[in-house]
Amino acid sequence: MKTRLWQISLTVPVEAEEAVAALFESLFRRPPSVYTDAETPTSAVSAYCPKLPSPERDLRARLRTGLQQIQSCGLDIGAARIAIRKLRGEAWADSWKKHFQPLEISRALLVKPSWSRRRPRAGQAVVVLDPGLSFGTGQHPTTAFCLEQLVACRPAGRARSMLDIGTGSGILAIAAAKLGYHPVHAFDVDPAAVRVARANAFQNRVEERIRIYRRDLTRLSLRCVGTFDVVCANLASDLLIGQSKRILNRLQPNITLILAGILNPELAPVRQLYAAAGLKMIATRTENEWRSAAFVFRT
Repeated sequence: MKTRLWQISLTVPVEAEEAVAALFESLFRRPPSVYTDAETPTSAVSAYCPKLPSPERDLRARLRTGLQQIQSCGLDIGAARIAIRKLRGEAWADSWKKHFQPLEISRALLVKPSWSRRRPRAGQAVVVLDPGLSFGTGQHPTTAFCLEQLVACRPAGRARSMLDIGTGSGILAIAAAKLGYHPVHAFDVDPAAVRVARANAFQNRVEERIRIYRRDLTRLSLRCVGTFDVVCANLASDLLIGQSKRILNRLQPNITLILAGILNPELAPVRQLYAAAGLKMIATRTENEWRSAAFVFRT
């Protein structure tokens, strides 16, 4: 007997992605999968379940109500196309293969889904990550920027430690471990994300080289007993600004701080705040409405 699944998808502008993902998690009691099309730029947020949580008509009404609430917060939801359809299990699996292609970060790192036959170059670290569990697969421009900076800062001659704040799928921490960073710590406030990150670390055989734990950045002690050479924080800018002291207190003097998840107009206040703490921006990228930046302490 062939397995069938329901696919419920919403396509919205990138800026509404996180809010729609939260809506899906509240409705379906599981993290959704997210595919971001950098050319559009839109995000397709999808849930897969063997049975709809309510009749289709009611489900569409609940989704529309949730979208109205998101729009009332000032986020652009665009046309917000809702699609509900029944898939064979095979069709569900094949649909991922169209969108998630291997991602190569120079000659140092290859991120690919498990079904890809792409072979790494000589000496190239490989991270295997499938999109079904969501939370980040390297396709989003902010995640790709963080991966590029990890490659640029990778250890040469001595160990460099790394902290991943808001780890999601664990992709940055796993890549860091593969690139030779040690020790590597990662945390997330979401227990589902922590479970996913640990599973992905196990799949990539680096579970013993990464400490992954649940923490709420807003509740961390302002005094930190451990600091790191490289810190990645792929977070919303309100957290990057409001919790800057907690982030700064985890930096060693010769660090690289990688900040991402920033909407275009929000980079200026983030940059000004960290500049006031003695950091200078050494790299930045704009892709669609997303900004990312890397900082070091002024010398």
